[in-house]
Amino acid sequence: MDEQIDIIKEINNDFFDIIIEYWQYLHENPELSFNEKNTSEFIAKQLKYNNFKVLEVSESNSVIGIIEGSKPGKTIGIRAELDALPIFEKTSLKFKSKHEGIMHACGHDIHMASLLGTALILNKLKSNIHGKIMLIFESGEEQIPGGALGIINSDIFKNAKPNAMLAFHILPELAAGKSGFCEGQYMASGDEIHIVVKGKGGHAALPNTTINPIILASKTLLDLKEFIDNESPKNIPSILSFGKVIADGATNIVPSEVRIEGTLRTMDEKWRLKVHSAITNIAKETCKAMGGDCEIEIRKGYPSVNNDIELTRITKQLTEQYLGVNNVVQLNKRMTTDDFAYFSQIIPSVFFRMGAGFEGIDSYSLHSPSFVANGDILKYSPGLLAWISINLHKLIKH
Repeated sequence: MDEQIDIIKEINNDFFDIIIEYWQYLHENPELSFNEKNTSEFIAKQLKYNNFKVLEVSESNSVIGIIEGSKPGKTIGIRAELDALPIFEKTSLKFKSKHEGIMHACGHDIHMASLLGTALILNKLKSNIHGKIMLIFESGEEQIPGGALGIINSDIFKNAKPNAMLAFHILPELAAGKSGFCEGQYMASGDEIHIVVKGKGGHAALPNTTINPIILASKTLLDLKEFIDNESPKNIPSILSFGKVIADGATNIVPSEVRIEGTLRTMDEKWRLKVHSAITNIAKETCKAMGGDCEIEIRKGYPSVNNDIELTRITKQLTEQYLGVNNVVQLNKRMTTDDFAYFSQIIPSVFFRMGAGFEGIDSYSLHSPSFVANGDILKYSPGLLAWISINLHKLIKH
């Protein structure tokens, strides 16, 4: 076992410069959700070059690379994401984004480079592979409805459905070379809340002739906050947060409407639906009580990510063997979301974290325009994914 780990680490080290080039190219050429055509073509080209069978998901930019081992066995799927975020990059990287207003600020460039590196390693170790390993590069993870369902519903996936699914996400709070796991429910569901508050616009100096939607919107936000603070069950993490309020008036103009956008995050489906109803009822009642009205749209997003307990424990043990016990930590639940949740609903799955931070230095958070990942993660992540995927077949029961 130690000998195989040493071999994988040596191969990872041999390919490190190439994997870094993958990362830098992908970071420099980001594309937004569902528009990752060039990224998809780049991924497919690299997979074909490394002897993977390449399948493209119809009506999507998602790409699946399949390598068949020399022996029969289970199918293991590993997912990475193709898309970037609509963020203006503010780093000093030599390979910063060439596309103004688009940035890989969530680390998907690292995920893709890692998985391409895994392809390089697996191609060298084909005789050690039992069954199939599927490298899944998913389009549109950052934007509802996400790309996971398109992959799941494709004939490609149905004909070669994995016995287990893996994915990792970088975590800047952990230094490169470290990893973290959480058994069971790990990440929240996420829904988009869109409210249009309607009043009566007019001259700001004649308040008796207007119904100020800014006041209505303010009261609505406070009432919703009071509800979520007071009514949320103590054992169910819940967040109702609003990050966008548009009132297009002026110092002397009361607008006719105000647009509010926010997010609901929670970890219980029954409570989730109850909050949906409460948002609608509270917003309408508050606005009508003050002489106005409102329209509410709740765009249901991803469900919770649930890590299969047995698979998580096995994957954690394999990670401890590869990185060392002291480099693997226990993680708490998070209120962030990921459409990997759809895979976890139908297949035993594990979604874990790998450090991309700098030892002893505070890192910018994900989604920050100043976020910079520590490229040293690529010394570990490709090999770790190869090690896990090669060994899972003999450890999982299903």
